[in-house]
Amino acid sequence: EAEPAPAAEENPRHPKKKTRMGIRRSCNAGIFMGRKIARENAIPHEQIDFQFSNLIYIAMLQFITHTNERYTYYASAQIALEGGCRWIQLRMKDAEDDKILSVAQPLRTLCDKYRATFILDDKVHLVKRCKADGVHLGKTDMPPTEARRILGNNAIIGGTANTIEDIDFLVSCGVDYIGLGPFRFTQTKKKLSPILGMDGYKHILFQCREKKYSLPIVAIGGITLDDIPELMATGITGIALSGSILQAVDPINETKKIIDCINNNHL
Repeated sequence: EAEPAPAAEENPRHPKKKTRMGIRRSCNAGIFMGRKIARENAIPHEQIDFQFSNLIYIAMLQFITHTNERYTYYASAQIALEGGCRWIQLRMKDAEDDKILSVAQPLRTLCDKYRATFILDDKVHLVKRCKADGVHLGKTDMPPTEARRILGNNAIIGGTANTIEDIDFLVSCGVDYIGLGPFRFTQTKKKLSPILGMDGYKHILFQCREKKYSLPIVAIGGITLDDIPELMATGITGIALSGSILQAVDPINETKKIIDCINNNHL
């Protein structure tokens, strides 16, 4: 029988919030705490589901910042937060470090206001400087094991996948979640991997169930509100969006509708 999870400790960033083993987590963001507790107690990944069934993730919306003629990176994140999103990934792929930090540091403060999880894309060396909760790594970025060595057990580390082989690798590296895509063509990212489409998600998620993988898998890439019900039916944990929110006439209301749709269709 599994031992009970450690007693809650006070979260130094949000004193009124409690996190087990002092790990900062937002339940609204959807990442489950069990994987972190398991890693610190040397519990095998395959035991997480039943060791920590009360800590399993809930459905999530991840917002990936973008800039256009209407919105800055910061403003785009603020819109998503006002709409109810509680997971922000700052993605400024070609920007210099100083420019990234000039956005990331005030965005950290904004995410604290909304008690949202704040993830930095790619830039492992900037995570601690801007006090991000973790990093998302693309297929050509730093290996997740190296990022874990640098950032430690408390950091959230996510990775990008396009195939079941990619997922196998990321699972073996102990990432906390996977961004699987692209669903369809999107202009918000360069050098796209092969398009998966709905059939691709169905096939890969079926393989994940066969392998008994338990970590969150988030769909990404050109997804719209109308795609969400069928995508959620494949068994994914959540949706990552950018353009479909910022291109809406009322992006705050669009965010609210997307969150409702995800929650109403979560398996």
